[in-house]
Amino acid sequence: MNYSELSKEVSYALRHAPWEYELEMDENGGVPLEQLLASLHLTSKWEHLTEKDLMEMIEISEKKRHEIYDGKIKAFYGHSIPMKIIKEEKMPPEFLYHGTARRFLNSIKENGLLPQSRQYVHLSQDIETAETVGKRHDNKPCILIIDSLKAWNDGIKFYYGNEKVWLADMVPYKYVLENSNKASNL
Repeated sequence: MNYSELSKEVSYALRHAPWEYELEMDENGGVPLEQLLASLHLTSKWEHLTEKDLMEMIEISEKKRHEIYDGKIKAFYGHSIPMKIIKEEKMPPEFLYHGTARRFLNSIKENGLLPQSRQYVHLSQDIETAETVGKRHDNKPCILIIDSLKAWNDGIKFYYGNEKVWLADMVPYKYVLENSNKASNL
């Protein structure tokens, strides 16, 4: 196990790009260990990573960048993002994006976008972020375009996460724009 590489990956996820890993931070900057592990397990490099490995990474680190507490992990410093994701119900922009693996499309068509093991469905404000998120699950992800303003007007709740991320309890498939030229692999 290369703990230095692991520390860099975990630091990047917790300090700079939690939306790429679909992590939900609490007001202290902590994310559930299970959520971080589930996200890291999606890449072959970290597919066998355990909580014990994360604890060992923290133990041997000279810089003491991370802490595990109450089933959560956080970075102590160096954040380039706002620490608190405020779940404020808010009218979304006209369109939002969701990067996903091709293998999930049939389920999404049947059930809509569901939070799965998370509290909320994560949606991106821009295509680039959605593509980055989708690439964690598939090297040629599908970028779904969500008619979020129509969904909002029909009563679907959206929450402002940060400058790149919006959250929703769920999004029925009828708000996914299938025929858009911007959507890939549909």
